[in-house]
Amino acid sequence: MNQLTGACIIGQSGGPTAVINASAQGVIQTALKTPCITQVLGAAHGIKGVLEDKLYDMAQEDPAELDLMKYTPSSALGSCRYKLADPDVDDTDYQRILDIFKKYNVRYFFYNGGNDSMDTCNKISKYMQKVGYECRIMGVPKTIDNDLNGTDHCPGFASAAKYIATSCAEVWQDAHVYDTGMVTIIEIMGRHAGWLAGSAALASLTGCGPDLVYLPETDFDMDRFLSDVKAVYDKTGKCMVAVSEGIHYADGTFVSEAKTSATDGFGHAQLGGLASMLAETVKQKLGAKVRGIELSLLQRCGSHLASKTDVEEAYLAGQAAVEAAAEGFTDKMVAFQCTRDGSYECKTVLEPLDVVANFEKKVPRAWINEAGNGVTQEFIDYVLPLIQGETDAPKENALPRFARLKKVLTTSL
Repeated sequence: MNQLTGACIIGQSGGPTAVINASAQGVIQTALKTPCITQVLGAAHGIKGVLEDKLYDMAQEDPAELDLMKYTPSSALGSCRYKLADPDVDDTDYQRILDIFKKYNVRYFFYNGGNDSMDTCNKISKYMQKVGYECRIMGVPKTIDNDLNGTDHCPGFASAAKYIATSCAEVWQDAHVYDTGMVTIIEIMGRHAGWLAGSAALASLTGCGPDLVYLPETDFDMDRFLSDVKAVYDKTGKCMVAVSEGIHYADGTFVSEAKTSATDGFGHAQLGGLASMLAETVKQKLGAKVRGIELSLLQRCGSHLASKTDVEEAYLAGQAAVEAAAEGFTDKMVAFQCTRDGSYECKTVLEPLDVVANFEKKVPRAWINEAGNGVTQEFIDYVLPLIQGETDAPKENALPRFARLKKVLTTSL
């Protein structure tokens, strides 16, 4: 494949994770050492930074601060939820992106995100091919929802799963302090895929897991739910429930009282308030003391509980994207292929962006119990290797020491 020399842009998009910066670090540090990449630019707030010509010169950053990115949650370069139009309908944004690429001689573009981000990546890739501008475009996976197609799992999921399982085990301990009855309902992220809610079941390995787990892969029935809770509560005087924010009735409507008019930039309903709504329903129907807990943003920014495996794989994904692009690959997303036979092994492969964009990978029905209120051992066996290991995150004044980037805006050469 031909040698292609020019600058690169790395952008981050969508909801942050505990390890998205490890992937960006993998891109940045590898790109800075790659001879055919002349300049490494970080897009401020994803594709919006490209459109607005707000690009950071990553070579101006202190190498020690770049090293700290792997221990820093959220999106260090800034994120966005910006949906590009169909270029056949409106190519205004694409023409602007092309102008910026030409301005800085950008020949490599790396976009770090989830489903919608891979859609953005795919659209830009196809447009550049259409207009004949040679630019190698690679998607770097990220999503705590673990719903990207074409990959065994997604960076960010494991750390969120570890946080959720740990938090559930800790809440279980608290909920069993008194000799009085109580129902605890924990709301976990996941609009259409229940990987995160299912991960609460890992807490059972500590002997402190939820009694019931509800995922959006199966239709929710309120009467059956109340019956399930009552059966556990009547038997033990306690009941802990883990529930995905995206559970829905048979007609597809969300159980959550959240107004679907509240949406993000991609038109997805902003969910929330489910735990308190279910708690009130249980209280009214069963007369029990009930506490509703919404983990909310905590589950995606808890880097203090990050999985070392997750951090290392996130970095690997970014590194692999640059190496593949430098070798001549384009229009791909880095994906993971894993084996769990006896020992866990993970390697990177490349998947076409067409295969990844706008497809959601859900929990297999066979990994959910027949009653639809728990997960099977196959689910546990899938997730458990991913949460292994502790990071060596540095501390300052007994608090986390996060990366402090200067974010020096660049100008064209």
